[in-house]
Amino acid sequence: MALATLGVVVLDCPDPRALAGFYAEVLGGTPSVQTDGQDEWVDLEVPGGPSLAFQAAPDHVPPRWPSPEHSQQFHLDLVVEDLDTAEKGVLALGATPLDADDRERSFRVYADPAGHPFCLCAG
Repeated sequence: MALATLGVVVLDCPDPRALAGFYAEVLGGTPSVQTDGQDEWVDLEVPGGPSLAFQAAPDHVPPRWPSPEHSQQFHLDLVVEDLDTAEKGVLALGATPLDADDRERSFRVYADPAGHPFCLCAG
């Protein structure tokens, strides 16, 4: 028996609204801004998937890819129908390629605008 259920995946970032907007364009959904007077938090309910949330972290230091000395912390695997089409879309939205040169693989690695790594995976 499980002790808990997954509520939301939270990403620290310098600009929660901007990063939520990036993922809303990639995954769908509408960002919802929450404020408690000090910190900003943005929820993104993803259609057909788990929710994402973005919290303000002004001193955020993005992970490095690949780097054994600087852990990537976590990454998202995003399943897509066409890698080339999805790649064009995420690059237009501000993603940065990290490991996307091997066109024979079933995945490509990028960083979102705040530096978090994510993979586009052929579905």
